[in-house]
Amino acid sequence: MSMPSERQGRAAAPSGPLSGRRAGQRGITLFGLMFWVILIGFGAYMLVRTLPTVSEYYTIQKAVDAIARAQPATVPEARQAFERQKELEYSISSITGKDLLITKESDKVVIAFAYDKVIPVMGPVYLLIKYEGRSK
Repeated sequence: MSMPSERQGRAAAPSGPLSGRRAGQRGITLFGLMFWVILIGFGAYMLVRTLPTVSEYYTIQKAVDAIARAQPATVPEARQAFERQKELEYSISSITGKDLLITKESDKVVIAFAYDKVIPVMGPVYLLIKYEGRSK
């Protein structure tokens, strides 16, 4: 007869996720999950609140660039062109033609603008965004 080997004499150690000792568990706790849900939710809320103001800024910038490219002859003509553009673009509500700073630099009309946008967050908390731009 052959001698039993050492491998045959010992029982195999259990392996797998339910072994006798606790291997480094992975995952997220309920507190961690709630933290991330609140953080991502607040970020999404702020994005939804600020995205229309950013869109309005780019619309104003596009209108100002178009008016400056047309090289209006006088300042009132440039202001009227902006008011016409404002009637076409309903998203422009923060500034008017009177708020534009119109100058001439090296025989080119340059139109600049600046305005503040206050966004209510909750209760007495507000977010202030300062926008400014000028024609290219």
